[in-house]
Amino acid sequence: MGRDFELPMEATVGATPEEVWDAISTGPGIDSWFMGRTEVAEGVVRTAFGAFDLPPSTVTAAEPLRHLAHSSDKADDGRFVAYEFLIEGRERGSTLIRMVTSGFLPGDDWQDEFEAMSRGLGLYFATLVEYLGHFAGRAATPVTEFGPPVSDWADAWERLYAAAGGVPAVGERVEIGGVEGVVYHRDSQTLGVRSGAAMYRFMQGFGGTMIASHLLFEGGEGQGPRWRAWLEELYAG
Repeated sequence: MGRDFELPMEATVGATPEEVWDAISTGPGIDSWFMGRTEVAEGVVRTAFGAFDLPPSTVTAAEPLRHLAHSSDKADDGRFVAYEFLIEGRERGSTLIRMVTSGFLPGDDWQDEFEAMSRGLGLYFATLVEYLGHFAGRAATPVTEFGPPVSDWADAWERLYAAAGGVPAVGERVEIGGVEGVVYHRDSQTLGVRSGAAMYRFMQGFGGTMIASHLLFEGGEGQGPRWRAWLEELYAG
């Protein structure tokens, strides 16, 4: 059993088509809004999320400043994920960007995986929009750390929100983990906070841990151990 899926998202951003193209088609650009670290070379997109390597994704269409698409190969069980981006320049240096993620999820638990994927993609696309609006042209240092195993997700989110001073609304200013910023995205499985030099993201990992998936535009090197220790302290006991 399994299911085909398609997740379209679009937004108008205050960035040029050239800035959007760099963000979706280069390794440093993708590093600054997606997951982990990405390399684009010889028509193949390779992404590592912490210690996990995503299946390579082969570029199937590339029309600079207008259209980009890439897809993983089909696995033996039919699994694959494909990404397509459409770019359309608008007035006053703005750009309409549309991202469509599609593919096939196998297995009887495809609904749980689809839920986690859709929440994660919602956070990533919101981060892309935020990146283009506030950090376009800059390269982030990704920081990816996994917390201890979580057995009670309701409690896990209560602890995280308590560390932020309560359940925050989008647009609200918060302090969490010793940093301050504005909430730019929140749903039942993710939280995104933007400061003047970083985007801090917390995700309910499908593997059963809270994940800190941050993007630091200044002073990013060496920050991993601090955030890993913070997660371990938050979820101790």
